[in-house]
Amino acid sequence: MGEGFGRHLKGDSYNFYSAGTKKHGLNPVAVQVMKEAGVDISEHYSKTTEEIKDVVMDIVVTVCSDANENCPFFPGGKVLHVGFDDPPRLAENLSGEEALAVYRRVRDEIKDFILNLESHL
Repeated sequence: MGEGFGRHLKGDSYNFYSAGTKKHGLNPVAVQVMKEAGVDISEHYSKTTEEIKDVVMDIVVTVCSDANENCPFFPGGKVLHVGFDDPPRLAENLSGEEALAVYRRVRDEIKDFILNLESHL
């Protein structure tokens, strides 16, 4: 969701890459709630930080404690940690509208962060 909003809202100012410490696949609920917000992430795919290790980063945003603790070093990159909740983890025992509400809340938090990215730098 972060890469999707980043490219959609600030793609003319920054290059956005999303990667994790492990591949989890593209979450269909994330695709659905992003589509509701007018952003198509259906062609995105799950990447690991190893796959983008050669990309020069100015800013690295970690979004969960595991990534903050295990994020590889990106030379020259300023690291910002933002503790967004993990929607798949929170919604794993939920269904329907309850699960969608979790994804929508986190989606909106990510959008707000991207819109105000410069204030965090």
